[in-house]
Amino acid sequence: MIKLKIKSGDIVRVIAGDHKGAEGKVLSVNRENNKAIVEGVNLVSKHTKPSAKNPQGGIVKKEAPIQISNISLIDPKTKETTRVGVRVEGDKKVRFSKKSNQVL
Repeated sequence: MIKLKIKSGDIVRVIAGDHKGAEGKVLSVNRENNKAIVEGVNLVSKHTKPSAKNPQGGIVKKEAPIQISNISLIDPKTKETTRVGVRVEGDKKVRFSKKSNQVL
């Protein structure tokens, strides 16, 4: 398993694929499959039968996972995509933006 530098709550932009250019907040990260679920990106339609939880049934839109390699973190200072580095400050490891050298 590789070390992922994108975490839940990060704001990311899709850099490849059908949804290229879309931005959203990372809702969850699956480390085993190297995929993330990004809010409002890669929406799929799921047909549901009526049930007690959803008495109407019908078509539900929901986010599908997207490959980690297809998303890039947005630098909070420059609002552009950036690579992420890790360095040790004191006793802690911190993530930082390679463009602005700002701690994330």
